[in-house]
Amino acid sequence: MLISRKRKETKEITVYLNKPLKQVNTMKYLGIIIHNKFKFSEHIRYAAEKCTKLIHSLSKSAKISWGLKHGALKTIYKAAILPFLLYGAPVWIEALQYEHNRLKYIRVQRLIIIRIAKAYRKVSNEALCIPTGLIPIDIKIAEAFQVYHLTKGNKKAEALVECDMEVKYWQHPAETITFITGNNEEISTIQIFTDGSKSGQGVGAGVAIFKSGPTLQVYNTS
Repeated sequence: MLISRKRKETKEITVYLNKPLKQVNTMKYLGIIIHNKFKFSEHIRYAAEKCTKLIHSLSKSAKISWGLKHGALKTIYKAAILPFLLYGAPVWIEALQYEHNRLKYIRVQRLIIIRIAKAYRKVSNEALCIPTGLIPIDIKIAEAFQVYHLTKGNKKAEALVECDMEVKYWQHPAETITFITGNNEEISTIQIFTDGSKSGQGVGAGVAIFKSGPTLQVYNTS
């Protein structure tokens, strides 16, 4: 295979090894499919199709009321499908600048998280990532690229990299809100109300602070 991005490069070469070798346009090297124009659309297509076939095979044993549960499907996704999709990401990440390549990986993730969440097909991909606790695939690819350069590239660089964390360990939104009161607390009125929704940490509530001037409303979910 002759690799070159020049438009006017010679397309055919003749190499003999006892007999003429066949010239090809794509070649798999160390698990990554390389195009003769040094593009990786073929690799993304190959990885997406292979994972799609695996997901369709799992669908036969992952029905709504019976078969593989969401925990088993999530383990299969993290241990088998996701590593295959992320393999060699620092090499071909530039190919995701094109929308058609990025959509192929998004469709693969959507197929599996629909079955993990046991949700309808009309639910958006972003909404499905919340109940399943999974990070969108394009963010995971960017994370793999960043981790590679921090560990294998410039080791002196420092950056914050998110790691997977179960939903029960996520920080509650109420803990990120800070209440600041003024000097005229005696004329302020605080009203607390709830809609009855309940989480693992208690019943959701809202806080409204009324002052003599403009009304300040702060909604909380503690």
